[in-house]
Amino acid sequence: MRYRILSTLATVEVADCWVAAIFKEKTLSQVAQYVDTASQGYLTQLLKQGDLTEEIGQTLMLHAVPGIKSARVLLVYAGQAEKLTASDWRKLNRAVADTLKGYAIQCVLNGLGELHVTELNPQAQIQQLIAAVEASFYEFNHYKSQPKPVKWNVELLEWLVYRPNADSTGLNLVLERSQHLNAGLRLTKDLANQPANVCTPTYMVEQAKTLAKTLGLTCKVLDQAAMRKEGMGALLAVAQGSEQPAFLVTLEYHGAEKNQKPVVLVGKGVTFDSGGICLKPSASMEEMKYDMCGAATVLGVMQAVAQMKLPINIVGVIALTENLPSGRAVKPGDIVTSLSGQTIEIINTDAEGRLILADALTYSERFDPDVVIDIATLTGAIVVALGDVASGVMSNQDELTQALLKAGEQSGDKAWPLPLWEDYQPQVDSPIADMMNIGIGGAKSITAACFLARFAKNSLGTFRYCGHGVEKR
Repeated sequence: MRYRILSTLATVEVADCWVAAIFKEKTLSQVAQYVDTASQGYLTQLLKQGDLTEEIGQTLMLHAVPGIKSARVLLVYAGQAEKLTASDWRKLNRAVADTLKGYAIQCVLNGLGELHVTELNPQAQIQQLIAAVEASFYEFNHYKSQPKPVKWNVELLEWLVYRPNADSTGLNLVLERSQHLNAGLRLTKDLANQPANVCTPTYMVEQAKTLAKTLGLTCKVLDQAAMRKEGMGALLAVAQGSEQPAFLVTLEYHGAEKNQKPVVLVGKGVTFDSGGICLKPSASMEEMKYDMCGAATVLGVMQAVAQMKLPINIVGVIALTENLPSGRAVKPGDIVTSLSGQTIEIINTDAEGRLILADALTYSERFDPDVVIDIATLTGAIVVALGDVASGVMSNQDELTQALLKAGEQSGDKAWPLPLWEDYQPQVDSPIADMMNIGIGGAKSITAACFLARFAKNSLGTFRYCGHGVEKR
């Protein structure tokens, strides 16, 4: 999909569809006024009939508007012009994209770019417009023997974004970076949507190697023998029940001076989570293929950062395994020794994510990181607490937490902080080992973070957790 910024409508190319906003009390946006003037008041007369519902994101498709060469004009209701929020903005652009998917279009003039959003600067506004469009047009149909026919060719589809008096240099850079960001998102989504019989730990390793070769990253893969030599007893315990080998993969991107400490991203990569011996209920178990979304996210971020050539150093660490029941599988009551030397009593084999992340967090310390950000579908308790609206964030560093929360607000991928107080730590203490892999009592998502905090004492760490299945969106 291609994007261009237009700063004037004077010489606009003929598009298959023009998109124009209508505000409260039937006020016309600049593009709508242009259409109305060219059509000798056609929009004004039409709106008097009340055909466009006054609800944010409601659309009305018009055909053969007098005086307009474009075959279509799509009107979208945008509420009060001076009170348009970031949430409204995403809703508007998603509504437009969802509507246009049903038409044979190759070129769109999107007049929403002229709107002012109270919470977003012009750069973030354009970035979110592109993100909404890309999300709407994303499809995963790799395994359809007869894919549903589409009326558009995404590769040729062009969006002309009208932004009056735009700073073309700055916004064109935003266009370029937004497309790299969305390419990373597509990689993450494609990996997440792959079935578990295809997306195995070995498959994820191959994806990491390909990414490294294509983008010039440094890739290192530890197999089970190497992990055993290192002493990664927690990660290897989870892998015991599977015939698929486990791996720990690191990807390094160097965009800054060597002496600049890197950001380390740690991703959970359980390519299928049955719960192990503590077998999950069968309902919706197929969604446990999404338990590798943390690892998929790290790969997507590494791709985006490398393609944008950002002036930072960043390391991605992904722990890869399956969690399955077998005669060799780890059992409730077993005690394992982690890479850090701390011992863990396994109370529930379905609390496996924190086991593999414990060793990954300890391993990440050898990169002498500035900060560590752990991304994981760690516990369904987050969904109980926050639903599917936000991810949970727990951190031992307030500045980093606030930066992540702000990024979540700007991107629409919201997060919410939960406490990481020492008061919760006794809930993961074990009478016969250093700790248990699941907390006793309530606050299950918090005690999961308390467990991991014991493996990040030498780092400024943030743990961001989503409930299983949320990443499908």
